[in-house]
Formats: sequence, structure tokens, C-alpha cells
Amino acid sequence: MPISVRFVVQSTVILLAVGFLALLAIVGMTIWLGERSQAYVNDVIEARDTRSAAVELRSALQAAESSQRGFIATGNEIYLAPYGTAKAQIEDQLVVVKRALSRQSETDALLQRLSSVVGEKIAEMDRTIALKNALQDVEALALVKTNRGKALMDEASVFLSGIIRAADERLTVGVEEQRTNALRLRWVSIVSAALIILVVAGVAATVSQYAREIAAARDEVRRLNIGLESRVAERTAELARARDRARVLLAEVNHRVANSLQMVASMVKLQANAVRDATAKQALAETQARIAAVGLIHRRLYGTDDVGLVSMDEYLSGLLDQLAASMRGEGLGVSLSHDLEPLRLSTDASVNLGVVASEWVTNVFKYAYPDGRGEVRVRLKRIDNAQAELVVEDDGIGRRDGAPARGTGLGTRLVAAMAGALRGSVEYVARHPGTTGRLVFPLGHP
Repeated sequence: MPISVRFVVQSTVILLAVGFLALLAIVGMTIWLGERSQAYVNDVIEARDTRSAAVELRSALQAAESSQRGFIATGNEIYLAPYGTAKAQIEDQLVVVKRALSRQSETDALLQRLSSVVGEKIAEMDRTIALKNALQDVEALALVKTNRGKALMDEASVFLSGIIRAADERLTVGVEEQRTNALRLRWVSIVSAALIILVVAGVAATVSQYAREIAAARDEVRRLNIGLESRVAERTAELARARDRARVLLAEVNHRVANSLQMVASMVKLQANAVRDATAKQALAETQARIAAVGLIHRRLYGTDDVGLVSMDEYLSGLLDQLAASMRGEGLGVSLSHDLEPLRLSTDASVNLGVVASEWVTNVFKYAYPDGRGEVRVRLKRIDNAQAELVVEDDGIGRRDGAPARGTGLGTRLVAAMAGALRGSVEYVARHPGTTGRLVFPLGHP
């Protein structure tokens, strides 16, 4: 019995509808899995950042405690070289941990207790170091023997280990979910592919030779497309792996550079402690501060995914706090406050701006207040869409016009050089009392 055109059309439409539904099932499953994969990636990034911050915080606590114990045991100040950096890192990483866990309401009590334990631990270490510096060795040793510091360290380690385990569990759950979703996609693809094959076979059985030839040509094009998509997918995966390797290598470079600069800064400090000439000691101390400013940039880059831009509010606040702590350690009692807008600059521009801020603030600490009491204020803000300004001001004795620069004058030349590299302009304004240093520079500096 001949097959009518009507039958051919109806059967073809029905079979094509079945194939279309199968294709929709594959596409829908793929889109759903894509959304789930994106959610999993976001969760992995958050869990990774939380885990990394917890590990860094624990390492910083251990480094600070090792430095403190070494100083208490030997009285040699070389053990205190990494102490200030470790304290700054503790504060930074504690903020990161709090921010990462703030979206989980059930961790509020844990975060409050962890902050309290870390604060008490730092206070205990500062107290013992202060007693040792005051030559009260017996009191310092007695405070250590109370084992209060060890108890706090153990408690902090328990909290941080719990945070790390929780992050690992999130990653494990995410991996298991991805495996389940992949299995679902596999079965949907198999069933849908089987239906599509049946559709193709049914159409091929009900159409003419001409239709079969068209179907064969269509299948050939489909196979070519599948091969092309496979090659594109393989090439895309290769490029993604190369990009990830480059990011890892660049992060490792920044990490190694930061460690090397930290070691150089420590060596400069050791040299400064060894020399007796006051001018040489001051020059070495200033060199150490400049090295630390550059090293802090690389440490920031090591802890972020964006290795091309630096968040200036985080970088400058860390640099200024570290600088203020160093100056107070030298017996200078000037207070420092800052108001920093969250601008993002390139690495080179950030280094130049950090050096200028370090030079100006150091000068205020050393020269603006002969009696050792006063205030220095630092501001960083956007002027308009094209420019920003860095302002450092004090209420001290001020600068006298025509008077020679105090010190070696290297700081003034450095400021001028850094401003030139930023394509910015520097001006000094007498405030009566005090002085304002202002650097205006263009945004988007390469």
C-alpha cells in the first residue's frame, strides 16, 4: 500500500516533535546545570577565600607567638623583626574571616569569641614584650608561665580549624553535587539521543529516496558540527587551563617577591641596629619603610584574584598603620588618622603613591612636632572622574620658605620622582599652624 503524502507529513511532524522535545530536554538540562555550576563556582571561591584567610590568620598567630617567645627567651631583638608584620597580618586576616562569615548568622557568636580570643592573645604578647623591654624579666616569665597565652592560642586554633573544616566540607558537598548533576545530564543525553535516533530512523523509513539523501546530508553536517564543537570545547578548555596556570604562577611570583622584600627589610633593620651613627641609622630606617611599602603591594596582590589593580583604601590603611606602629616603637607619640576612598589603581601607581604617603607621614612624625605630641591626617579622595588627590596635613611648626630640607633631602627628591611617574603635581601649603602636602594625579594611570 503506497504511503500517502498526508501520512508522510503527519508522521514526519509527529517524529520531529518528539525529537524537538528531546532536544529541549537536553538544552534545559544543560542550562540548569550551567546555573548550578556557576553557583558552585561562587561557593567554591567563597569557601576558598574563607579557608585561605583562616590558614593565614593561624599562621600569623603562630609567627607572632614564635617571635614573642624567642624574644622572651633570649632578649635578642632580632626575634621581634617579624612581630609587627605578623600583628598587622593578624588584623587584616581577621577582618577577611569576619567578612567571609558575616553572611552566616549562625557564626555570629563564633566570630565574637574568635575576635575576643585573638585580641586577648595579642594583648598578652604585647604585655610580655613590654615587660621584657622594661628589663622586668621575672614578671615577663611569670606571665608566660601562667599558660594563659597557650590556652588562648589553643582556643584560637580550635576555632580556625573548625572554620577550615567547614570550608572543606562545603567544597566536598559541592563536588558531590557536581558529580550527581553530571550523571543526570548523562542519562538525559542518552535517552534524548536514543529518541532522536528513532526520529531520524522513522523519518528515513517514511520518506522517499530523495528525503533519505537529504537526511544523510543533514546527518553529515551534524557530525561535522559536533566535531567542530568538540574541537572548540577542547581549545577553550586548554586556554582556560593556561590562564589558570598563569594566574597561579603570577600569584606565586608576588608571594615570593613579598617574602624576599620582607627578608630584605629585616636585613636592613638588623643593619640599622648594628650601626652607631645616628644619620646612618635614620637612613637605614627610612630605607626599611620604603621597602616595606613596596612589599605590602605584592602581599596584597598575592591575596587577591585581580593581580593588576590594588585597592588603595586597604593598601594605604595597612601601610599607614604599620608605619605608625613603627614610629611609636621609636618613641614618637604623634597620632595618625586617615580617610581613604576605595580607589583602584595599577600596581606601579600604587607603589608610587605609597612611597609619597610614607615619606610625608614619616617627615611629620620626625620634624613637625618637636615636643613629640600632635596629629597627622591623611586623605585620599576622587576630585572628579579624571583626577584624585592625596593630602597629608599636620598642625606642627610648618615649613619655612627657602629653608633647606631637613635630613638628607632624599625624601623630597623621591616625592618629586614619584609624582612625575604618576604625571601628578605636588604643592605644599602653609596652614598656620602646620603644613599641607597635596599631590594631585590623574586616574587611569598605566
